[in-house]
Amino acid sequence: MPAKRSKTVTVATPAAAAHNPGVALRALRRQRGWTLAEIGARTGLPISTLSKIENGKMSLSFDKLTRIAQGLEVDIGELFSPQSAAGNDGFSGRRSISRAGEGYAIRTENYDHLYPASELLNKRLVPIIADVHARTLEEFGELIRHTGEEFALVLEGAIELHSELYAPARLEVGDSIYFDSAMGHAYIAAAPGRCRVLAVCSGGESHLREVMQRQNGAEAARALRGARASRLSDD
Repeated sequence: MPAKRSKTVTVATPAAAAHNPGVALRALRRQRGWTLAEIGARTGLPISTLSKIENGKMSLSFDKLTRIAQGLEVDIGELFSPQSAAGNDGFSGRRSISRAGEGYAIRTENYDHLYPASELLNKRLVPIIADVHARTLEEFGELIRHTGEEFALVLEGAIELHSELYAPARLEVGDSIYFDSAMGHAYIAAAPGRCRVLAVCSGGESHLREVMQRQNGAEAARALRGARASRLSDD
């Protein structure tokens, strides 16, 4: 049985990126004519916290990013967008190059997700590089569902794709699968060492983030129930 991973969700941006969520927050807030107090009321974050974020004095967790994006009614990726800071929402012949390891990262017990092209908004396709950690369906927990369709290509190791309508499918390096992601599904690590997959989703990026947040909350709840059961058995 592999050691249990931390329940903490962390978000990281490329070291060389000039996209500052605090700068984007200030620009978007001013575009709407809102005060920090109004943003605080919409996000549930203290004014002092928002001020530190705007001035680059506080790191951002995934929870804070999600609350800010929801409060501003924007896609979470817009907080990393140079267009947001400049107040320019237009695109023309846009493109994005992500160097190895660049993107913003979300870590949960089941997956480490890296989102390339994070500065582009309203993408029709959302690319995700995922390191898969769960090695049994019981360890994974509830199946994931989100809008759209999904293409997955195994980059390292092997994975099993479990779904609610089909028998588990084992995929080796170079194998791929395309499926309806509204169908409950889970990627399970099926080989020793790193198991990595490239997934390309057609659903909205903000919706995918919300699904990840809900899953992480469910993982935390399972861990709490397990800890309580353990204490009861010890008593």
